[in-house]
Amino acid sequence: MTRQRTLRQTVAATGIGLHSGAKVEVSFRPAPANTGIIYTRTDLNPHVSIRCEPDAVRDTQLCTALVDLNGVRISTVEHLTAALSATGIDNLYVDVNAPELPIMDGSAQPFIYLFESTGVVELDEPKRYLRVLRKVRVEDNEKWAELNPNEGGFQLDLTIDFDHPAMDRELQHFRLDFTGRRFADELSRARTFCFMRDVEYMHAHHLAMGGSLDNAVVLDDYHVVNPDGLRYPDEFVKHKMLDAVGDLYMNGHSILGQFRAFKTGHALNNKLLRALLCDEANYEVVVFNTSAQARAIEFLDTKSAVGKASLSY
Repeated sequence: MTRQRTLRQTVAATGIGLHSGAKVEVSFRPAPANTGIIYTRTDLNPHVSIRCEPDAVRDTQLCTALVDLNGVRISTVEHLTAALSATGIDNLYVDVNAPELPIMDGSAQPFIYLFESTGVVELDEPKRYLRVLRKVRVEDNEKWAELNPNEGGFQLDLTIDFDHPAMDRELQHFRLDFTGRRFADELSRARTFCFMRDVEYMHAHHLAMGGSLDNAVVLDDYHVVNPDGLRYPDEFVKHKMLDAVGDLYMNGHSILGQFRAFKTGHALNNKLLRALLCDEANYEVVVFNTSAQARAIEFLDTKSAVGKASLSY
């Protein structure tokens, strides 16, 4: 039987908030089976907890943000959620002392490192998957995203469309048959990106105050500004796919289906997940009782890792 997962022990990280520019401390604590992913704002008195689920996503401006009914928010959760998807973690307490998670290096790789370092354990409950039964599609003018049934596991096919000298037209499409290892090797290091011409606008609206060349790929009108260049030749489309992996894991269940999209973003990804879940005819919840079935999606094997890890950015 494929079982639910959580961390072996608590692990912590410190970094900068992308939008606030302030120092942020976050810790990840093991949680029992069937808990889900629970975020808690520890800087508030009393503490406020928000369950990670599609309906809690109420802001998608430049990130995915969870917001409760009283307006308490926890922003920039998508990179962490993508890392949870890759490691198969479906139960976790996330304690953060700020209204956003630390941006780290702008990718999911630091979270992968943390979880591999401290280790992941299986719990005595079956892991539940969402199997897509029929096509679900959402659109926003020329942008679109859809989920289709798929005989295998989770497949992603994504195209972006940027007219920029540093963005090769031949490198704006990527396809991935998802496993935890392939995510770690091919997507996890892809960083968020922005254009110099947008920075002044973002700062005027108190956004991206903590952004820098240490946590984002920055482009001027012609070039990538970062001295070390890109981590992947197709880093731009890979980061958009990383975001999609995180956005589609907002209910803590791995999807068995095919994701296809054109120029999608956080808002459309969340709209698609809500559209899938709004009608029970669109999907079924399944568990795997044999190892052969479980190969539909393989997660990073971190069970042998021991010790306590911490990371600062």
